[in-house]
Amino acid sequence: MTAPRSIGVIGSTGSVGRSTCSVVRESAGRLRIAGLAAHSNWELMLQQVREFGPAHAALVDEAAAGKLREALGPGSGCEVHAGPASLETIASLPEIETAVCAALGAAGIPPVVAAIRAGKTVGLANKEVLVAGGSFITALAREKGVTLIPIDSEHSAIFQCLRGERVAEVHSLLLTASGGPFRMVPAEALATVTRAEALRHPNWVMGEKITIDSASLMNKGLEVIEAHWLFGLGYDRIRVMVHPQSIVHSMVEFCDGSLIAQLGIADMRIPIQFAVSHPERWPIDYLPRLDLAAIATLTFEEPDLDRFRCLRLAFQCGKKGGTYPTVLNAANEIADERFLGERIRFIDIPNVIEGVLDRHESAPANDLETILSADGWARREAGRIAESVR
Repeated sequence: MTAPRSIGVIGSTGSVGRSTCSVVRESAGRLRIAGLAAHSNWELMLQQVREFGPAHAALVDEAAAGKLREALGPGSGCEVHAGPASLETIASLPEIETAVCAALGAAGIPPVVAAIRAGKTVGLANKEVLVAGGSFITALAREKGVTLIPIDSEHSAIFQCLRGERVAEVHSLLLTASGGPFRMVPAEALATVTRAEALRHPNWVMGEKITIDSASLMNKGLEVIEAHWLFGLGYDRIRVMVHPQSIVHSMVEFCDGSLIAQLGIADMRIPIQFAVSHPERWPIDYLPRLDLAAIATLTFEEPDLDRFRCLRLAFQCGKKGGTYPTVLNAANEIADERFLGERIRFIDIPNVIEGVLDRHESAPANDLETILSADGWARREAGRIAESVR
């Protein structure tokens, strides 16, 4: 039997990280986890270490890392790393082939950079990495000859549609969006929607932050910017279509008018397995197959950019370039956090973001220091504005 592929999972206790562990569990020995990394959930990390037996585990929170180390005890065979830099340690372990990078937000940038510099294939689940630092990250990947394999279902779909095709023959990319829980809610009612309502996604089971972004359509806006960097197309050649059934994950239109689409059930384990098995495609027998006859109807519609201002802001920032996308992403994270904490209303999310963007003086986003500096400034500014909106 071929030796199992060795992977590192950055953000292993989050939604995508847990799904990645599920893929490994079902892989029939094709995969093994050499390293796990997360922020502070040492109890779940303990379970993961005991199940998968990695030689390395890391927690950003040093107190949590101490608890994990104590719970494992001497002779566990797992070295526990602590602190923010420990994510980079796991991402660049000599024994891993692929680093699955699923840490949330800007915290995911340093481990992705470390993985690329170490020559690892990167399974990229954190879209914010390319939104905040796309120019720098993609240039570094080209320099190191590293493949970035997207794990977002939409970008995985495009990646798959482009296999064997010439990018020069692509006319446009069509990213699909479910429309979220508020697609049919009257615009005037958005002022009073609750946290619980925003977290009730109609099709996908995801983490809280991405679920709020799906409700505001900011998630799709971030994906537009990510698609620009992953596939090298201008923003005028990237479109968003609302597709409530979430069956067509994305499409590619070619110069002759032909469309190639990728369809499948709404389960993140499919794009995760595609990323860690690339360039092969492995069978999945633990998930149901797509039943087209049962679906019967697939519908598509244009998004309402006046109703969902976050999507419009994302297109604007992508076109402006520089550190505008970095600031957009950081301000959105703070606005999401405040909404989840019930400190601002849902309709205040774009107001906070726009307020930060209006105060921003852009710079070329060509190095990590500039990116992280803009990110930090935007977070502080968004926090200040969020305090004043109610």
